Amino acid sequence: MAEEKTAEYKHTEEVATLPVSASVQEQAEAQRQIDDSDRRLLELGYKPEFRREMSFFGVIGMSFCTIGILTGMSSAFQTGLFSGGPLGEFDIVRLVPCLPFSLPLLFSPFIAPTMGGLYFWVCKMKSDMPVLGFCTGWTYSIAMLILFFSVALYIASLAEVGQGRTLTRVEIAAIAWGVNILSGIVNTTGTKAIGRMSSFNVWWTLGGTVVLAITLLVKAPEKNTAEFVFTGYQNFTGWSSKAFVVLLGFLQAVYTLEGCETSAQVAEEAQRAELLAPIAVVGSIVGSWFIGLVYMLSLLFSVQSISSVQATAYAIPIAQLYFDAVGKRLTLMCLTVIALAQFMAAVTAFTASSRLFYALARDNAFPMKKHFMLLNRYQAPYVGVWLSVLAGCIISCAYIGSVIAFNAILSSAAISVMLGYLQPIIIRVFWPKSLKERGPFHLGAWSWVVNFASFLFTIFICVLFILPTAHPVTQFNMNYAVVSVGGIMILVSVTWASWGRHHFVGSLHTNTDVLSDPALRVSEKQAENPSK
Repeated sequence: MAEEKTAEYKHTEEVATLPVSASVQEQAEAQRQIDDSDRRLLELGYKPEFRREMSFFGVIGMSFCTIGILTGMSSAFQTGLFSGGPLGEFDIVRLVPCLPFSLPLLFSPFIAPTMGGLYFWVCKMKSDMPVLGFCTGWTYSIAMLILFFSVALYIASLAEVGQGRTLTRVEIAAIAWGVNILSGIVNTTGTKAIGRMSSFNVWWTLGGTVVLAITLLVKAPEKNTAEFVFTGYQNFTGWSSKAFVVLLGFLQAVYTLEGCETSAQVAEEAQRAELLAPIAVVGSIVGSWFIGLVYMLSLLFSVQSISSVQATAYAIPIAQLYFDAVGKRLTLMCLTVIALAQFMAAVTAFTASSRLFYALARDNAFPMKKHFMLLNRYQAPYVGVWLSVLAGCIISCAYIGSVIAFNAILSSAAISVMLGYLQPIIIRVFWPKSLKERGPFHLGAWSWVVNFASFLFTIFICVLFILPTAHPVTQFNMNYAVVSVGGIMILVSVTWASWGRHHFVGSLHTNTDVLSDPALRVSEKQAENPSK
């Protein structure tokens, strides 16, 4: 079976796939990088099971895809637009905390370049409290199954603009099912396909942003003034407090930030993962910030009527902004650019979730261990992939029953992701000595200060996510996210109490050779006690 291949065979196969024209030195360097990455994995106690076929752009593309600044901003643009207008959108200060927030996530992959991301980092830092790692892994995995319904809304908006009619909720849900199934098929073809798609998405997003910005600025019949773009204020929430209304617009920045650590989920499929994964985390955030700034400015200069966008019948409000600014044909082109980028983001979400399931099963934190660790001939953990597809299809059915309930589920996913980010930060704040090994890059004396600032920022965002966004509050506009998040927390707690505490004791050694190899034993001891 594929999961039973030895690391040595995979190393040989990897080198054999290099082009014939490659020099001996290039082959030797590739082999050395693979050996170094797998040796570090062996030191952590895990047997290499995946071929390291993910390139640099493939790794950075994973985080870039999941952040999806082009798609995320398009999906959540109305959040800021209705909560303060341009002032709610173009609030540069709200983006400042994003980089310090990412710094604790940046340095963790240097320590543990393994699948599992947040889950493994928590287990590594606080091994004496396995409940923290278990709850982090389960909470984050549930959240990943809920996100990325937006691609169906873009495709629905394309159909609505083209056909001139409003699609039913059943039709939109059917589109979501099709997207989920197609994403599962792409993921089943393995790492090479995902890596190439992620690399392509980087350039597609860069080029697409330029195309969209130029199209909007050239074709919009009326351009807004700089005063309107930078200081204009409009309130569609019903709340009288200007400060609170603008704070609600802050949520858009958080929506686009989520998923920045996704590259860590493919750490065991990339060369020099201990270096590439952290670079991908912060690189994708910084790059997305600049791209998002350009895109946001073009939207604000080109929006014709905020009230028209607010009253739209299209599945996703930004379709109305494009329709008013550039007309029907160009709207179809622009939505196609965004929809394709959103589809690639959905594919990478399933990639990350299946790898997280693999990591949890490997450590006995997930039932049916043998099934979730099965790899097909493309090196894809296909059971986790198709569980993600099934869960995505089931959750999409909630959209048919109630849009209010579905929005609560989506909001709870966003909060759950933030709670997942919060766990390693909490450990670094309240147990600062828990990180026994520092990587080649660290925050030094600023470590606790930055982690504490990130802790406060994350708590603030989680509270903001559950506040009502409209006034007066009714049963139809009430923010039910707190109910949905409570349900997730109860589910995870019950799972731990009834099953998890009997099976999960923390990260396990799947590589038995690590116990018999003196060199690896010494490396592991040094990792646990770097001062010696």
